[in-house]
Amino acid sequence: MSSANQLDHPQRIYLTQLIFLQAGKEDLFEQIEAIAMPLIPQHGGQLLLRLRPGIQTVIAANMEHPYEVHLVSFPDEAAFLQFLRDPVRKQFLHLKEASIRSTLLF
Repeated sequence: MSSANQLDHPQRIYLTQLIFLQAGKEDLFEQIEAIAMPLIPQHGGQLLLRLRPGIQTVIAANMEHPYEVHLVSFPDEAAFLQFLRDPVRKQFLHLKEASIRSTLLF
């Protein structure tokens, strides 16, 4: 599906998440990402963009820059909620809680 077609579905939701890690917990974060990322398409979602911005890419900021930025889409809010409630994902939430200091979700 082309990116233009992705934007033509008015019920589709798009979420941007800024992720801030606990110091030294990158390995734990990678473990939860390896589990959670494959679950997104199982709920109709798509990881559109995953990036790790370095300080050299920041032009201006009034906040700390995040460790990672995710842009994901789901067919609708119900599909997103199904992803959040996925039993496999929930089984490994302790890794998320141990590695992520905070997130901003838009």
